[in-house]
This record gives sequence, structure tokens and C-alpha cells, in this order.
Amino acid sequence: MTTNAARELRAEAVIEAPRAHVWALLTDFGQLSSWSPETVRMIPLKRGGLRVGQWYLGINRRKAVVWPTRSVVAEVEVERRLVWDTPSSGAQWVWELDADPADAGRTRVVHRRPVPRSLSLGSRIVAPLLLGGNEGHADELEAGMATTVAGLKAAAER
Repeated sequence: MTTNAARELRAEAVIEAPRAHVWALLTDFGQLSSWSPETVRMIPLKRGGLRVGQWYLGINRRKAVVWPTRSVVAEVEVERRLVWDTPSSGAQWVWELDADPADAGRTRVVHRRPVPRSLSLGSRIVAPLLLGGNEGHADELEAGMATTVAGLKAAAER
């Protein structure tokens, strides 16, 4: 059963920069925390850099609440698509980049958060206790995704 909290979240933008430049910024996870209202840091847990199977420890925060997540890179299609699964929540985080067919100097970015099966039990328990509720936190996540995409856009267009 899909609840409002498990709905697919989405944010997108057209960025006035080539796809290669946007990809380079997106995959520099050290910058992510400057754009994301919830991500504090992403730390690789295995050798080998960004690749399918790589694990990242995400440090997240909402007001006074800080929590870790482990994400596993599920897909890497250089300059086109990056996907990681977050087993602790049941969510998947997807970034898709498409060059504008009319102008290779522009990139359409779509950031999505589907929940392929269901939110994890842990997520369904923690969100109401510490994060303002499941649906409220999903709304906050979607707004945060828009903020993150806007930050990526601003950095790419500098």
C-alpha cells in the first residue's frame, strides 16, 4: 500500500550548463551538504570511488535530530543517471540528466525519490517520533529536494 508518505517525490530544473559540468558537480558529494537542507555529509565506505555497489554513510539532520543512513549505489550511467538505494528507509534516490536537444549547453535535471516497495518499518516508526510525521517529513523532503536542485543549478550556472 502506498501512503502519501511513500509517494514518489520529485524536483526538476533546466540548468544553463552542459551535462558534463552538471554531472561533475552532482557527483562531488562534498558539495551536496551546501545545497541540501537535510544532508550533512556523505562518506564512502568502500574503496573504488563512485560505482555500482559502493556504500555511502549519509549523515542527515532535521533541527536537533541527527541520524545516519547507509546508501548503496544501484546505477551509474555517467552524465545521465545516478541511483542509490537506502535500505534503512526503503527509498531510492534517483538523479537523471538529459541534454537539451536544441541546446547542448543546457541540461534538464530530474531528482526523484520513489519507494519501490514500501517505507521500512524503522522509517515508519522514527518519522512520527522524531521527524514530524511520515507525511510531513515526505513533504519536507520534497521541498528539500527542490532546494537541492536549485543549489546544483546555482553552482552550475556560476
